[in-house]
Amino acid sequence: MDLLANLATGFAVAGTPINLLYALIGCLLGTLIGVLPGIGPVATIAMLLPATYALPYATGPVSSLIMLAGIYYGAQYGGSTTAILVNLPGESSSVVTTLDGYQMARQGRAGPALAAAGLGSLFAGCVGTLLLAAFAAPLTELAFAFGPAEYCALMVVGLIGAVVLASGSLLKAIAMIILGLLLGLVGTDINSGMTRFTMEMPELADGIGFVALAMGVFGYGEIISNLAKSEVDREVFTAKVQGLMPTRADIQQMMPAVLRGTVLGSVLGVLPGGGAVLASFASYTLEKKIKLKAGEVPLGQGNIRGVAAPESANNAGAQTSFIPLLTLGIPPNAVMALMVGAMTIHNIQPGPQVMTVNPELFWGLIVSMWIGNLMLIVLNLPMIGVWIKLLTVPYHYLFPAIVLFCAIGVYTTNNATFDIWLVALFGLAGYVFTKLGCEPAPLLLGFILGPMLEEYLKRALKLARGDWSVFITRPLSAALLALGVILLLVVLLPAIKSKRKEAFVED
Repeated sequence: MDLLANLATGFAVAGTPINLLYALIGCLLGTLIGVLPGIGPVATIAMLLPATYALPYATGPVSSLIMLAGIYYGAQYGGSTTAILVNLPGESSSVVTTLDGYQMARQGRAGPALAAAGLGSLFAGCVGTLLLAAFAAPLTELAFAFGPAEYCALMVVGLIGAVVLASGSLLKAIAMIILGLLLGLVGTDINSGMTRFTMEMPELADGIGFVALAMGVFGYGEIISNLAKSEVDREVFTAKVQGLMPTRADIQQMMPAVLRGTVLGSVLGVLPGGGAVLASFASYTLEKKIKLKAGEVPLGQGNIRGVAAPESANNAGAQTSFIPLLTLGIPPNAVMALMVGAMTIHNIQPGPQVMTVNPELFWGLIVSMWIGNLMLIVLNLPMIGVWIKLLTVPYHYLFPAIVLFCAIGVYTTNNATFDIWLVALFGLAGYVFTKLGCEPAPLLLGFILGPMLEEYLKRALKLARGDWSVFITRPLSAALLALGVILLLVVLLPAIKSKRKEAFVED
C-alpha cells in the first residue's frame, strides 16, 4: 500500500503541465542527441546544467531532474536509429544494435528493426522503472556486495563474452579484443599520472575518444568499403521496404529476447561502470548462445532478436542506474555524476535521505520515467516512415552527409581538429578490418572495458597488498571467474570438436 501511495504522489508531481513539458523537452533533446552521431548525453547535460538555475524555484529541482533524465534515456533510445539505418552507433550502448539492425535495413526491414528497438525500449524502461520503485534498497545491497575484485572479475567475464559476439573466426575475435584493450591504454595512467603510448602528442593525453573510434570503424569504414566497390556491387539499401511494423512472427520471436534483455539490463544497470553498455553486450552474447528455431536467420545476419535484446537491456540499465544515485548518492556513470551536480545546484544532498526528506522529488522523478518512455514511443513510432525515407536517398548524396555529420559530431566533443583526423584514421582501419573479415564490435567492447578492468585490478591488488588470491578467496569474485571459464569452454569446445577450423582457417 505504501508503494501505491508513493506512486500516487509521484503522478501528482510528474503529471503537472510544467513537468510534462520538461519531460517532453528532455525526450525530444535526448532523441535528437542519440540520432546525431557524436553529441552524447554527457556533453549535453553538462551544457544544460547552468540553465537549471533559470527554472522557477518552486519547480526547479524536480523539473530540471525530469528534463535531464529525459535527455539520458532519450539518447539511449535515439542512438539505435542511426545504428540501424546507417551503421553509426549514436551511443556506446548502441554498438551491438548495428550487428543485426543494419543488416535488417539492407534487407528492406528497417521498419520492423526500428519498431523492435522502440517497443523493446518501452517495455524495458517501464519494467526498469518499476524495479526502481519497488526494489531500490535490495538492488542497492547487490551493488554494495561488489568490491574491486568482483568488478574486475565481471569485466573479465564481459571480455570473454565478447568472443561470442564475433560470428566468424575466434582467433580474429580475440585479436580484436586485444587491440581494443591496447587502444584503451593510450592516455594518462590513473595511478602514476604518466602519459603512455601517446607518441608525445598532447591531444592523446586524455586517451582516444570512444566517439572517434566508433564513428571511424563503423561509419567511415563502411563508407570506404562501399566506395571501393562499383556502383552495382555496393551493399546499400537495394531491397524494397517490406512494411513499417513487425509481423506477428517477428513479435513472437522478439518477445522472449526482450524479457531476457530487460532482466539482464535491470541487474547490470545498478553496477557502476557503464552498466547499460555492458548490459547491451551481455544480452547479445546471451542471444547468440540460444539455439535458433527452424528457419530463423542467424544472429549477425538480420535477426530481430539481435535488435530487441540489446536495446531492451540498455534501456533497462539506463533506468536502474538511478538506483545507486537516489538511494546512496553514488553515481554509477558519468551521466549520473552530472545528475548529482544538478541536485547539488538546488541544495539537494543525494543519498538515502532523498526518499524521506524530499519524497516529491524522488517519486516524481520515478513516475516521470514512465511518462517519458511513453512519450518516446509516441514521438518515435510515427517517425519510422520518415526515418526510412533516408534509405531512398541516393548513396552519392547520403555518404557525404554522413561524413559531414560525423565530422561535426566528433569536433564538438573536444573542439579539436585532431579528432577529425583520428576518425579518418580509424575509418581506414575499419576498411582494413572489413577486408580481413574482422568484426569491430569485440574491439569496441575491449576498448570500453579495458581501462575499467585495469582500474579495478590495481585497486583490488592494492587492497590485498599484492595478493592475487583475493580473486578466488572472495566468493562472488570466484563465482564470476568460474562463469567466465565455463563461458570460454562453451565457446571453444565446438571449435575443438571441428579441429578448430573456425578459429584458424581464413574466412
